[in-house]
Amino acid sequence: MKSTVRGYLDLMKLRVVELLLVSTLPAMVLAAKGLPAFSLVAITIIAGTLAAGSANAFNMVIESDIDKLMARTSKRPIVTGVLSKTNAAIFATLIGLLSLILFWFFTTPLATLLSFIAIAFYVLVYTIALKRRTSQNIVWGGAAGCMPVLIGWAAVTNSLSFTALAFFMVIFFWTPPHFWALAIKYKDDYSAAGIPMLPVVATKARVYREMWLHTILMIASSIWLILSAELPTWSLVITVLLGLVFARELVALKESSPDYGKTAGKIFQWSITYLSLLSVVLVLAQLSA
Repeated sequence: MKSTVRGYLDLMKLRVVELLLVSTLPAMVLAAKGLPAFSLVAITIIAGTLAAGSANAFNMVIESDIDKLMARTSKRPIVTGVLSKTNAAIFATLIGLLSLILFWFFTTPLATLLSFIAIAFYVLVYTIALKRRTSQNIVWGGAAGCMPVLIGWAAVTNSLSFTALAFFMVIFFWTPPHFWALAIKYKDDYSAAGIPMLPVVATKARVYREMWLHTILMIASSIWLILSAELPTWSLVITVLLGLVFARELVALKESSPDYGKTAGKIFQWSITYLSLLSVVLVLAQLSA
């Protein structure tokens, strides 16, 4: 029983979900121009966790054949036989429906629609249509990971705005460098599974250029976000500094040929820290505005 329960929790990839939810709360604070009702935040976080968990579970069902080929994913519950694909699919469906019910009855229709789109996009577009077919899979498929921003905003206002779009673009451009750094570290895994992640099929020079491009656009989008939300000047300064630290990590990547994978792992970890710190800055700046 214990291993089965753990298997269902592993299907949801809660560590990944936690990262997605880091962007939900600041989006809600910005939308409300202050602290939203605690009950609304709690429901949105719970429903968002279920929605993201549903998408992740469907992903594991669909990719169980390649998960067993990668050392990083070989311990997932379907691969090890802890759960069957049928039971995992049923679980994914049930928690997905529950998330939509919670969004519908306790938040707004727009938040519910956006949550459905996020699940469908991650499963149908990223997992099925893109991941095994193009090296740009995470660029376009990563849009699903940006949806918590819009969902959080819509849960408060039942609408969207240019500020919400700016926040969406920050996450959109943050995602490729974040994920490509991981793909560099686990390049052999992705190659063994036949997944054409950019670091697997492209030269180091091209990967480096594209990571720089997305990082620059991420910094530009973060400036747009601060200006659009009319946040204090100090938050703009800190946001730019965080972006420059991110850029400095990329410089280290080019200079570290002998430890390429190790440096990429550090970039992956810093990217998580960057997003977390940016979220804290946004919340504090809005509350002090």
